[in-house]
Amino acid sequence: MTTTRLENVSIATCANVFFDGRCISHTIESADGTRKSVGVILPATLNFDTAAPEIMECVGGGCRVRLRGTSAWQQYGPGESFAVPANSGFEIEVSGEPYHYICHFG
Repeated sequence: MTTTRLENVSIATCANVFFDGRCISHTIESADGTRKSVGVILPATLNFDTAAPEIMECVGGGCRVRLRGTSAWQQYGPGESFAVPANSGFEIEVSGEPYHYICHFG
């Protein structure tokens, strides 16, 4: 199932802009302090580092992902997600339409 709406959250109005604008997100926080980001990645191949564990949920578009320390690429589309351990990273390839995501931290 793809998340289509997040209720009762605070949103940072200033965007997080990475990789010369190829990845743009907004940080959101729920009343219980849970933090997420909601964003879009434009067609590109990018490398991300993680401090906290992350679950990347695809809400639109698609991507290929290779987790740090692995050689295999995995394909993800709407309704699918992948987990990235803390203090690790991943390479993501988006081609065609933009990849819309929710990043669940922690």
